[in-house]
Amino acid sequence: MTAPTQPRALRETRSFAPPSGPVVGFVDGDVVRVLGVPYAEAERFEAPRPATPAVDADGRAVPYEAFSRAPASPQLSSRTLSALIEGASDGMVDSEQCQALSITLPADLEPGESLPVMVWIHGGSYVTGAGDLGVYDPRALVAEQRVVVVTVTYRLGMLGFYGDGASVPANLGLLDQVAAVRWVHENVAAFGGDPDRVTLFGQSAGGDSVAHLMISEGARGLFRRAIVQSAPLGITRGRSRMNRAMVEAVGTPPRNAPVAQVLALQAAAEKAARRFGLRGGMAFGLQYGQAPLPAEADREAAWREVAPDVDLLIGSTSEETGLFFAFVPALERLAGLPVVGRAFRRLLVGATTHAIYGRDARAFAARHRAAGGRAVRYELTWAPEGAVFGAAHVTDVPLLLGGVDTWGHTMLVGDADWADVDRRGRRVRQIWADFARTGTVAADAGAGLQGTIRLFRS
Repeated sequence: MTAPTQPRALRETRSFAPPSGPVVGFVDGDVVRVLGVPYAEAERFEAPRPATPAVDADGRAVPYEAFSRAPASPQLSSRTLSALIEGASDGMVDSEQCQALSITLPADLEPGESLPVMVWIHGGSYVTGAGDLGVYDPRALVAEQRVVVVTVTYRLGMLGFYGDGASVPANLGLLDQVAAVRWVHENVAAFGGDPDRVTLFGQSAGGDSVAHLMISEGARGLFRRAIVQSAPLGITRGRSRMNRAMVEAVGTPPRNAPVAQVLALQAAAEKAARRFGLRGGMAFGLQYGQAPLPAEADREAAWREVAPDVDLLIGSTSEETGLFFAFVPALERLAGLPVVGRAFRRLLVGATTHAIYGRDARAFAARHRAAGGRAVRYELTWAPEGAVFGAAHVTDVPLLLGGVDTWGHTMLVGDADWADVDRRGRRVRQIWADFARTGTVAADAGAGLQGTIRLFRS
């Protein structure tokens, strides 16, 4: 989200009194920002515990001044992210104490008003990103749709998704997310949110996280709805051998060394994962049979069990892997061949999109319905004019979050006129928010959205 332009001393502030302790946010035009509130704390390679509220010398609670974005988890730079979105991380700082969330709510919230809550889990292959990047600014979604949006930052890579379950616990980043969702459930009413209408939504690794929060120990009952966007569900099975190979290559990372020394081990882990094919393309990820997840053999039953309790919206773009295709020089050369190049690209992108994203999204929705849950599936078909990637991975995000300042001149949206992007985005934001309000999508929701999104109810 963009930094406020008004000097700190001149901002109009708003005070809140959640059970976790008093918080002060500020008015930013048509929204109120409450930034970087700690939801948990943890030492390196330890499970999160509730954040300790600050108190003065007399033991009285000290209001938390929520004026700065949540720090990002320490991470290596991403060539793909840098190429796609120049300056995406400008102004961000990183810290191992990154378990913080930000809340955006309408500035004209009425006393006693209780709005649907949408909790954003960012993507980035479990190794990059942060909840408060400018490309995830929820201002438009909040102001247009009158929802409360919470953006979550959690541990990544070696710090959050590496581990053998013994010397280093696995799934620490997912445990962070569980702690964040619990904080939201317990505290969001103080910010005008309805704790009984909490929707989790996330894209890519964030979508994968949302799907697995549905079956995470300690998360049941904390949210009512889930939106799973472009989750790579096709490569989440059969990862145990790869995880062991990564641990064998790296060993036990140092607990007290500088964080840069820990991050430097990530390359060795990723190298060990490469021989495992498509799974190695997302080396870090969730591990079954390690808290808070069930064993892999039990995951299907776990998703069936929760289906009646969680409304589901799930889908992908029609050309997901077109994004990654463009960053593999050998494939790009083949795609550039006369006559056969375009057909080769279409065939390969279609096959890999189906295998990694589309097939499992369809199966997930079908299983959810069969188990007594409500599910709608979508396919985003918008291919921005002049964008080389097509209707690719991440093209859903500019329609939901961020704005012209963050997305308007990126490779992802190409030469698309922002007025057209915003027109399409308003309709998509309405679909997402209506789902958060009601748990379903209106029968005519896709009307007039040809070339943007298709909706499937069976």
